[in-house]
Amino acid sequence: MRIIIVIFLLGIFASLGSALYYMVKDRDGGQRMARALAIRVGLSVTLFLLLMAGYYFGLFPGKA
Repeated sequence: MRIIIVIFLLGIFASLGSALYYMVKDRDGGQRMARALAIRVGLSVTLFLLLMAGYYFGLFPGKA
């Protein structure tokens, strides 16, 4: 599960970096920047749901 989390975080940072690149380099690359940011949001929501499901199914034990 840790590897999946790290992969998602790397994907989120890569998408954020590509959006920054499109914002700085391409003056009319707004659509590509918006797509990169939408991918980042999708990855973030998916990671959040995976973390919630992992906690619910006991993959992450709660601290008492």
